[in-house]
Amino acid sequence: MTEAANYQTLQVRKEGAIDWVNLDRPDRLNALNMTMVDELNDYLERLMTDASVRIVVLRGNGRAFCSGIDIKDINQGQGVVANGIPADIAAQRRVSEVVRRMRRCPQPIIALVHGIATGGGFALALAADIRIAGESARMNCAFINLGLTSCDLGLSYLLPRIVGVSISSELMLTGRFIDAERALRTNLVSEVVPDDDMEIAARSYLDEMTATSHLGLRLTKEGMNMGIDAPGLEHAIAMEDRNQVLTIQSDNFQEGMAAILEKRSPQFDQ
Repeated sequence: MTEAANYQTLQVRKEGAIDWVNLDRPDRLNALNMTMVDELNDYLERLMTDASVRIVVLRGNGRAFCSGIDIKDINQGQGVVANGIPADIAAQRRVSEVVRRMRRCPQPIIALVHGIATGGGFALALAADIRIAGESARMNCAFINLGLTSCDLGLSYLLPRIVGVSISSELMLTGRFIDAERALRTNLVSEVVPDDDMEIAARSYLDEMTATSHLGLRLTKEGMNMGIDAPGLEHAIAMEDRNQVLTIQSDNFQEGMAAILEKRSPQFDQ
């Protein structure tokens, strides 16, 4: 088991096989400064080899999920060239790596979104596997309001796959906010609950996912990611066949079959 690091901007609470990760800059509405970016990258990299963690819940302390990039912090050193790489490009890659690692880590991530999730905060929510919104949630592609393109931190890839091209175009071309109820109607989030009930809502997902086999859960996330990007049905089925053979060879498959025949809940080897 990997022990939780002593982070400055993240709170990591371990509850058995579940990590509860809180963005912890409430005075800045959990804006992403470079310290938080580096700590998120460090935490997510640790997850890659930490089989003791099965599921991650990501949320924000205070009044918001994440207000996006902390402009005051990110702008420092812009234009400076180090080792042939402009500092602003290096900073951009450090931030976007968080999204890549969220999608690449084998653990499902549930995002509990309340208050604003704007720009980079919206990207964090989209990079999660499941999103639960508090009634106060408001999300937007803020980059275009700064004179930038809205195609940033994976938004151009993730958002159309979640809500479709038309709504993605609306949100990305205008920068307008989408509230919790409309987010539910467009399938951007799985459900909307009162802000104070988000943890309760998350626990129903956690209970069901922790009841599955460890390998089956991990390979399901992997298979879904591969399927989304697969060039066609043949490629998707080839990945499914490979992962299914891996799980068939485990004792958990025999337990699952026995549980069905005996009309009981399976007790998988976690």
